[in-house]
Amino acid sequence: MSDNHELLLQPVSTMINDKDENINIDLDNEPKYSGDEQEPKLATVKMLLESIGQTVTVAFPLRSPISELITHFAKELRMPEKILQVTFKEKVLDNQLSLSQIEVEPNTTVSMELHSKDPINEPLRPYKPRQDISMPDVITVRIDEGQSMSRDVVVEIERNNFRKPYLGGVRHRMNGKEFHHASAQTLPPQRPDKGVIRYCRDTQTIQGRHRVIQTTNEQSTQMSKPGYFVTTENDRFLTPHRYQTAEEKFDILTKKAIIIQKYFRRWLAKRDVNILREAFQARLQYELEEKQRKIQERQNRYQHDLDRRLNPRTRDDFDVLYAALEKWREEEIAKINATKQGASRKAALALLVDEETELLATIDRYKTEAQKYNKEVNIQRFLERVAQPKRWKYKDGSTTEMDTPYSIRARELMQIYNTITMKFLTLDERLDILLTLKHTVKEHECRLTQEVIQLIDREADLLMRGTKEENLSGLRQRIATLFLQYIKTPTFNPGVVRHLKVPQDPVIAQEQKTLYCRSCQKYYPSTEFAVSSTNANIGKCRLCLRLENIANKRTDQTKFKFLLKKIEKEECTYSDGARCIFFLTTNDIEYMFTNIWDSHSALSEESDIYTLTFVRWNRREEFSPWNCILLTLQEASAHLKMEDAEANYSEPFRKKIRYKHAVSRSHFLKLVEHVSNYHEQLQQANASKDMTITAVKIGRQRGTPTAVANTSA
Repeated sequence: MSDNHELLLQPVSTMINDKDENINIDLDNEPKYSGDEQEPKLATVKMLLESIGQTVTVAFPLRSPISELITHFAKELRMPEKILQVTFKEKVLDNQLSLSQIEVEPNTTVSMELHSKDPINEPLRPYKPRQDISMPDVITVRIDEGQSMSRDVVVEIERNNFRKPYLGGVRHRMNGKEFHHASAQTLPPQRPDKGVIRYCRDTQTIQGRHRVIQTTNEQSTQMSKPGYFVTTENDRFLTPHRYQTAEEKFDILTKKAIIIQKYFRRWLAKRDVNILREAFQARLQYELEEKQRKIQERQNRYQHDLDRRLNPRTRDDFDVLYAALEKWREEEIAKINATKQGASRKAALALLVDEETELLATIDRYKTEAQKYNKEVNIQRFLERVAQPKRWKYKDGSTTEMDTPYSIRARELMQIYNTITMKFLTLDERLDILLTLKHTVKEHECRLTQEVIQLIDREADLLMRGTKEENLSGLRQRIATLFLQYIKTPTFNPGVVRHLKVPQDPVIAQEQKTLYCRSCQKYYPSTEFAVSSTNANIGKCRLCLRLENIANKRTDQTKFKFLLKKIEKEECTYSDGARCIFFLTTNDIEYMFTNIWDSHSALSEESDIYTLTFVRWNRREEFSPWNCILLTLQEASAHLKMEDAEANYSEPFRKKIRYKHAVSRSHFLKLVEHVSNYHEQLQQANASKDMTITAVKIGRQRGTPTAVANTSA
């Protein structure tokens, strides 16, 4: 408990006096008022328990001796009275003195200290406040007397801790809980005594009396007659109307019913109009939001395309630059051919070639920067891919991971590589990581590890001589490069085998299919060649195709890659084993979009490729160039909801779609044959499986040996 913590003890049973009146507040009874001649005056004593740092506030009579105060605290602290003493203004007070004798005024606050005469053997015990008391013992009340005058009155609160009487209650019949009646905290107000005795036998005795009365059943009316007058002032005259037949009443009811129906139909019409109005407003809001969304998407695409042009990083980004360069070159050539002739035309074309050369050089500089950036990114991706634990994915979507010794080893090497490539390290930190790297590569003895150790010793020697970090950048780059080569060696890092392009096992290397590129006259794995859905021969490798595009066509296929990924993602949601879409390439999608479907939607003539998509014409069959239609996203959503597309479109439109499907079949003839062969093989496999299951069932019924053998197989 802190030194300034203030606790309140139960006060001595006294009253509080302030000038003309005493106020005594009882928590369990009504307030009582008494005169000065009945109760003594009080003062508030703040007693500081010196050794434990607690402050206790208590109300104490001015004329009571200090011994009573010591007795009170001895009882609260559970200590003997003879070892306690009170000091006031650094003087020990006599137990027979009172507060009035030490010049303490009424209704004031005085600070005293309580000490132990033997603090070593009998120290003061800490005071534990009562848990059932939540209010202070003494409060100060400020009374407003008007005219900016007020006075403070110290009020003592008495607590009568007694058990309240049992007044009965109720019991819940369902759960058996009992609820007791609560008694009031204060007594009800007493009636003033008027000097009349109320509790006597006469006032509590009822005297009965019998009397005969006349009931309402026997009452009669009185009319005027000779000798008796009855007033007619409050009489009412009733005149009968014409007799109403049943038909007339029915006509009236019919008219009233028509009026009710009229108002009810009016209410229905107003309700329908409100519903239509709300739907119309919602439609307007939806169209406005869609318009704003399209504008925002167009702005985002424009900003993204601008960022790709200013900071190219990937091959697609450079394809955008080359396509823009080719478009600019064609526009300039057309302008020169239209405005100039002869020698001036040749000079303008020569200047155009020089400008194109400068722009190509600028793009090459961007390529160099991108290669530096992508090199570090690719290294980090490679290290993270090697250090990943094995994962198993379950049907419910949860995954289980397991670290193998290979993945743990790869993770340790990745952490060391990331540390040695960090910059702005202190001298001690750099020496520490070099020592860790040296112990790591010392585990294997070869030419590579010896060279790494020599470079580590050289850098440590230069660091101890105070060489600047700018002069050590080349040496540190050599260490990082050699250590990366160390990581990519399967002998030192077995987990890297699965992520190398060149297989280390000679048997696997012989089994891997290698193809010859006639353009660059080199051998590459089959994965380095693009699969063509229209040509059965192996063409050029991917690198040669890219160089050819940069040198001649300079086309940008980013939009068609985006469209192809969108179609593949949509086909994966069907889960019906669709395969044809994964044989199509970006060139195939470009041909379908440009030559077959004329670069616009079949319904609305929309030409923005980012709002268009290919969907199935017949949704029960897999996607293929001869089973698709080019629509906008909204049109595609409505088209896929149709059960039968043939029955919902007009005959001219269906003929148009059939013609485009026929053109697609003739162009993708090899793909048609491949898909047909696959479906035939699948049907044969299913038929043979069904025949085997049928034979097993028949054999089990007959009990033949063949059936038993097939069952065991």
